[in-house]
Amino acid sequence: MPERAALITGASGGIGLAIAAVLAEEGYGLTLSARRPEKLDSAVAHLRDAGHEVETVAANVADEEELKSVFTAHEARFGRLDVLVNNAGVGIGAAAAEIETRFLDMQLAVNLRSVILGTREGLPLLRKAGAEHRKALIVNTASIAGKTGQPWLSIYGATKAAVLNYSVATEREVGGEGIACTALAPAFVDTDMTDFVKESVPAEAMIRPSDIGEAVRMLLKVSPNCHIPEIVFTRPGEAVDAP
Repeated sequence: MPERAALITGASGGIGLAIAAVLAEEGYGLTLSARRPEKLDSAVAHLRDAGHEVETVAANVADEEELKSVFTAHEARFGRLDVLVNNAGVGIGAAAAEIETRFLDMQLAVNLRSVILGTREGLPLLRKAGAEHRKALIVNTASIAGKTGQPWLSIYGATKAAVLNYSVATEREVGGEGIACTALAPAFVDTDMTDFVKESVPAEAMIRPSDIGEAVRMLLKVSPNCHIPEIVFTRPGEAVDAP
């Protein structure tokens, strides 16, 4: 049984899978969740083939009971939680006058509500880990779109701004218990989620998912005396307010 364990939502590709690779290299047992079971199992096959302990749980994090099932399965497999990565996210662009309620509700549920509920579900085990070694960690994937308003991404940006705020509030509440909380705010990362913009920003010019993974590795290495509230990732020469 691994000495430490992590749970990642939205882990079937992109940023989530890159973070999973880093945590596996660092010796963590993993529970990885995503909505589609076939894509999830295919994505993590290389981790299992390399001998890492990986539990997969297909779940729609917008559904509270399904989200709870991820944490139940994790505790049954590993019995502890040292790192929680609330990474699941969805972005649906629309002009302000054309926002559809179902897409509004979807983004609120996945991008914000699941972060709040996931943190709630993870805190009992994270508190135990924090009491043990003072290095429990919550990582919330936000976006540079949450730093400033972006046209046609108003709902997505608003949810990510809320994640940034929620992350600060969380750390101020539980930081004294040995639990750090850091929000990640990247500009365009080369994932399926950014396919819509790759005609104007080519994939080869985008931030790599592995860049985000390496940032999480750094968070694992800093001392318990060092808290990093957020990490903003931009492309060379790019303004912080660029998506």
